[in-house]
Amino acid sequence: LAHALDMTLGTEWPESLDYTDPDNAEIAMERAEDRYRFVLDRPLAEPPGSRWTYCGGASALLGRIIEDGTGQRLDAFARDALFGPLGIDAFHWHAGDDGALSAASGLRMTARGLARIGQAMAAGGRWNGAPVIPEAWLARLRASRIETGFGPGYSGQWYLTEQPAPSDPVQVMAGMGNGGQRLWVAPETGLVAVAFCGAYDRPDMWLTPTLLLQRSILAGLS
Repeated sequence: LAHALDMTLGTEWPESLDYTDPDNAEIAMERAEDRYRFVLDRPLAEPPGSRWTYCGGASALLGRIIEDGTGQRLDAFARDALFGPLGIDAFHWHAGDDGALSAASGLRMTARGLARIGQAMAAGGRWNGAPVIPEAWLARLRASRIETGFGPGYSGQWYLTEQPAPSDPVQVMAGMGNGGQRLWVAPETGLVAVAFCGAYDRPDMWLTPTLLLQRSILAGLS
């Protein structure tokens, strides 16, 4: 479970290919008769835990584990346990042709809704004074478990970086999606920001949100 959370399964998973390429592992998973068996049957490329590799299959497994453990579909559990308590009522979770929800890439929601998740995280897991996200879980997320190989650390599906600010550098947690979608949380400052960009599948998709974060958002911290 920890390897799935931290994307250190060690399996062969070529998701760096273009998402129009049928050999892209996530695309192949979406087209498989049984997506979970597809993930579990991938050959091992290295010992689990030794290296981070972006793996939508790991997120798919986590989604299935949540469904099995709660007895609810992933979207229903998310609504009851997280979205509902945060007042998020506008969201959609895309399902594949097999009817299974795409845990890795299927969630659609508004910027305001996404920001509420960040606000709860910055507030120690509380919303309007009520606990929503366990503090112990947030503490785990803030401690990097593995380096990604391109800069950030990683823990529990979140990217962790230290970013420059006008006074001292700040730790920033980031949920990052294809195209430049971002949720940034800087727990020490209480800062939360969201960016929606449309640079899907472009090699420079990281550039605009990075400049926005460093030159506009963090530059305004006092």
